[in-house]
Amino acid sequence: MNMKKSFLLAALLLAAWGCQKAEQTVPAEVAVRIGDETITEQDVNERLALLSKDDREFAQTPIGRQNLLQIIAREKLIQTAAKDAGLDQSDVYLSIMEDKRAQMADIYAQFGRQTLEQLWYNDLKEKGETAVTDEEIAAYYKKYPYEMTIKQIIIDNAQTADQVLRALKASPGRWRELERQYSVAPESLRKLSFMPGEYLANIEVIAANSAAGSVQGFFKTSQGFHIIMKTSEKRLSRKDAEPRIREVLENKKLDNVLDVLKKKYEVVIYEKSE
Repeated sequence: MNMKKSFLLAALLLAAWGCQKAEQTVPAEVAVRIGDETITEQDVNERLALLSKDDREFAQTPIGRQNLLQIIAREKLIQTAAKDAGLDQSDVYLSIMEDKRAQMADIYAQFGRQTLEQLWYNDLKEKGETAVTDEEIAAYYKKYPYEMTIKQIIIDNAQTADQVLRALKASPGRWRELERQYSVAPESLRKLSFMPGEYLANIEVIAANSAAGSVQGFFKTSQGFHIIMKTSEKRLSRKDAEPRIREVLENKKLDNVLDVLKKKYEVVIYEKSE
């Protein structure tokens, strides 16, 4: 139910409940008073900011505003009654709030990490360390003006990958059957198109040197054991290729920076043996 409909429904439901109209003079910044507690115009504006554009416009009409204030007042009334009943000190409430506090701490920490990364990327870009020239794009396009399309089966262990490869070599027509049975790849990776530099390097090399329709494999990557079939290859126009090439070259330059940092900070990744 959208907020506009919620307002209209609440207006009907709350009509009988209503609120006492304040007859005494109150400060202009106060919108609602419940006992000794007040809801200010700033509180209302903060609530408005959370609404969609259409709902916010409705809530700023006389009817919509009155309905919004009644909803806010009702919520505050319930919260006040709950506190008076001591529910804010109950084990259930404290447990729920502790769980939510931990979740919010994780969200805050993740946001901090992402912000730090983005600031570093921006700083790198401003220094020109990932800048790509038109000459570099032209040279890359001259060497790699094409896009390849492959389908692939990714398997999580070498023994099964070997069995599936043998079966496909003998009967390529069983591809869909064996894909459904054994592939652990998400749908987005089962068929994909890429220019050189946009996917995994060893898969790109095999695809570039394969004839369309031939089964190749299996190749180990961080994703698993790949069996691939190149389905097509086409030449791209310079206009279509240029933004993709720019991104490829920017990523290569970024990788070069990260390679230097790996040595500086002595990064070691431990892989479990098969």
